[in-house]
Amino acid sequence: MRGTKRNRAVAGAAAVGLAAGAAWLWRNQGTLAMSRPVNEWTFTHMAALMPTDTVTRAATPHPLPPRPLPLDCTYSYGGRTRTLGELHRRTYTTGFAVLHRGELVHESYPGRFAGPDARFQLFSVTKSVTSLLTGIALEEGALDGLDRTAVSLVPELAGSAYDGPTVGDLLDMCSGAGGVEDYADPHAPISRFERAVTGGGSVLDVIRSLPRTAEPGTVFNYSTLDTQVLGWALEAATGTPLARYATERLWQPMGAEHDAYYFLTRARPRTALGGGSLNASVRDLLRLGALLAAGGKRGGRQIVPVDWIERGRTAGRPHLQVGALGPDLPGHYGYTNQWWTLGGPHRAFTGRGIYGQYLWIDPAADVAIVKTGAWPVADDDALDAETVAALTSLVTWLDARD
Repeated sequence: MRGTKRNRAVAGAAAVGLAAGAAWLWRNQGTLAMSRPVNEWTFTHMAALMPTDTVTRAATPHPLPPRPLPLDCTYSYGGRTRTLGELHRRTYTTGFAVLHRGELVHESYPGRFAGPDARFQLFSVTKSVTSLLTGIALEEGALDGLDRTAVSLVPELAGSAYDGPTVGDLLDMCSGAGGVEDYADPHAPISRFERAVTGGGSVLDVIRSLPRTAEPGTVFNYSTLDTQVLGWALEAATGTPLARYATERLWQPMGAEHDAYYFLTRARPRTALGGGSLNASVRDLLRLGALLAAGGKRGGRQIVPVDWIERGRTAGRPHLQVGALGPDLPGHYGYTNQWWTLGGPHRAFTGRGIYGQYLWIDPAADVAIVKTGAWPVADDDALDAETVAALTSLVTWLDARD
């Protein structure tokens, strides 16, 4: 009997332990999903975790003619000369592809779950795509100007800090709403936004709760919530969900090889995140980069207005210039039109997402580079600085070749 009681006690303790472990896993599932090495799986399997809306591929993909090159260039960082192989190891690259003068010179997938058919979670590179769709809507007349206020398109924002900023303010992250985008602070607006997206809460309530911190148009403050409002405004102006508008105006015209998708909020009415939920293959993101490097035209069709691309290369306001974004942001960047600008004679620009996602475009050198990653943390200035040093050197090396 004593043995039986002991066995029951052990079994009971084990059951309690399992229950406690399960509860801990449930409470911390988001943290685990975003931590290495699990995030390599997460960032290629978002469709298994969240509801989605498809961005449909083209019937005939635009070719990426191969011209393989050994990328034996080097870059300097941290007082040492390093190789691209070191870059990938040190910055947790999962996918990497380079297009030069319209030809695919390199493609590799160091990530555990990566490959040509994988769709990668692009995080804030999504913002740059939302900008392109906004430029197309302006060209078509669906959106009647950058001076249009956000609240005139999204009346649910009346009385909030977003009652006043224009579409142009949102594009340049100058809404004057909200605070610092700090993923490590559980009380920051971005953390509350993420919990609402994944946990079934109200994204609108989070956005309406933001305080006014500056007059619209006067101060740069990087904010995913600005782009969420921009996405809503774009959907209202076009009468079309983001995924369908992206399909019809961008993905199919540019000749995408794979379906992409936006993941959606859990709560209904479900909505795409214009600031961070697009998932796409490396090759299709490279096609997008090549389109922009070529002035937005493909096969005689102007898909993205050329003046819109120019708007994303050079900031028009002094506080958006390279080095002027503020002490908490890297000095090698400026910002405009939902793109990070790099200045210099080439005026290269990049879409950039947390955990190491880049769409790097240098029209002067006719180069597009896609780098996806799975950093250990959302933001890391050192990993970003090393990536910028390496990609800048790679473009210089390619541009010097015949």
